[in-house]
Amino acid sequence: MELQTRGTANPWNCKTTELPTEGVLVTSPTGTQAVDRAAQLLLEVVHCPGPVTFTELTTVTGLAKSTTSRLLMALERNGLVRRDATGRFRPGEVFISYAWRGGAEADLVSVAQPFLEQLGAQTGETVNLGVVRDRGMVEQIAQVDSRFLIGGTNWVGLSVPLHCAALGKVLLAYGAAELAPGRLEQRTPRTITSRGALMAELALVRDRGYAVTDEELEPGLVAVAAPVHRDGAAVVAALSVSGPATRLTGDRIAEVAARCVAQASALSALLRHPATGDPATGHPATGQPATHDSPPQKDSPPQKEGAA
Repeated sequence: MELQTRGTANPWNCKTTELPTEGVLVTSPTGTQAVDRAAQLLLEVVHCPGPVTFTELTTVTGLAKSTTSRLLMALERNGLVRRDATGRFRPGEVFISYAWRGGAEADLVSVAQPFLEQLGAQTGETVNLGVVRDRGMVEQIAQVDSRFLIGGTNWVGLSVPLHCAALGKVLLAYGAAELAPGRLEQRTPRTITSRGALMAELALVRDRGYAVTDEELEPGLVAVAAPVHRDGAAVVAALSVSGPATRLTGDRIAEVAARCVAQASALSALLRHPATGDPATGHPATGQPATHDSPPQKDSPPQKEGAA
């Protein structure tokens, strides 16, 4: 018997794959048919350029909702698919870890995006991913915008000095970047311009696991940042939350920093860095975005167990 793709035409206009039909056994719901159906769903998720909804998957495959739900749950448990903050499906950490072996920066943005989105949903502030650039600069390569009108600057593509940015302090503290020779630029009256004072600040960053800049890059701008590790210890990027000093004050800085560290640790776990724990919850990093206080997922499959 043949396993055929049923339903309507592909609703998101991306490449789909016909599974081989020769020799497929469909008499056992727990045997080859279940494997083929799971593979069919997995191929749809992997081949589409963007995240896919549960409804789209049931439509394009023609599988029953209950069957689709059970198979997606199994794929998710085994790291082959994952859900973003809206409940849409993306390739899982198995594919991400494999792809990331090349270390391409574009891959890093794709891998990190769900973590940025989760952190933005938790804090409401601007979230950035930064990497080191030549001449003692840090560049923001991805951003999730603040939900507020004040603090909505687009930083993507902008480079700023390492010593006065939270992202840059993290990269310096963990040896991912080096200061350029010469005088440290004074961007505001609060910018650290003494190399000795900066070294003391970087030791504090390593001790507590995150950096803070308090109106050192721009007057009125406060930011916190945490390191993103890969393959054991190397820091390859930093994750930050920034906002106006009127909102990021006192205890809220500590709260936002804890959430930033949690998401950076979860992202690091996905890049094969050993989990160090979530300071906001006490739970270990899992390779999935930390989901405490996260928004409800949309379009999620029914959570029922049973035979395929």
